[in-house]
Amino acid sequence: MDLVAACEAFVSVAERGSFTRGAAAVGMSQPGASRRIAALERHLGVPLLDRSGRSPALTLAGHRVLDAARQVVRASETLLLEAEEAGLRSLHLAVPTGCDVRELAAVELASRDAGMHLVLTEAEPRTRADLLSRGRVEAQVAAVPGEEGDWTVALGLAGALPRPGRVHLDQLRPSGRNPTSGAVLVHVLPEDDVPHLRDPLLAAAESAGLGTSQVLVTTSWAAALASVLASTDLVMLSEHEARRLDLAWSPLAHPPLTRGYALSGAAGSGSERLRAAIGPELAAALGADDASRSGGRP
Repeated sequence: MDLVAACEAFVSVAERGSFTRGAAAVGMSQPGASRRIAALERHLGVPLLDRSGRSPALTLAGHRVLDAARQVVRASETLLLEAEEAGLRSLHLAVPTGCDVRELAAVELASRDAGMHLVLTEAEPRTRADLLSRGRVEAQVAAVPGEEGDWTVALGLAGALPRPGRVHLDQLRPSGRNPTSGAVLVHVLPEDDVPHLRDPLLAAAESAGLGTSQVLVTTSWAAALASVLASTDLVMLSEHEARRLDLAWSPLAHPPLTRGYALSGAAGSGSERLRAAIGPELAAALGADDASRSGGRP
């Protein structure tokens, strides 16, 4: 027996004093409502409605159980509403592009363990901020200067062939009469096309005597990787990323560049709870330095 449907039919008929109107009010046919009420009576072992008159009337037992039946109906409605709201209460988080899919899966699993439904959107820094400001996501992993970050990621240069020690930018200066011939290009990923990383790199490159076209902001991870694999070019990224792409990584001697990441969210978005739930897994996906992997600032 469907107890909720039976109670719903019983309450509706009892309140309206009519099988026809009561059944219609809850979207049932009159025979269907009658069958459900009869099943409830058999289940309880007592008659609930007196059907001898022109209109159904509550029996003594019907009067006594009517409030309890109403409570069953209200509890069912509350349960359905809570379930619907929970399904709609997905938390959308904008994360950097290029993270390993298995590590992002670990982030989602950690959120589920905490009873949250997390939806990840991969985007570049400016797009992540825009998504948050327009209410398209509830939280974002913001690109910030290293000293302001919940997590930090040291950057270096990587290429197809290993280089000994740290990379000094002046080692990449073009030589010969043609300054562009054989020049090593440094590709900057869209993730690092932010003022606190791009501008110091460009200034250091100019001081080291690199050509103005030797530092390029690439359009995508794939474009940067293709250029690096086909030449002596280098790409600026983290050691974690280089290892995943099977590239030879070296620290950058100067300037020391560090990505900073901060989890930021709209008021009431639950971003603090989210940080507590997924902090370690998110740090791993970002390739955060060990010292900043505790899950972010308290």
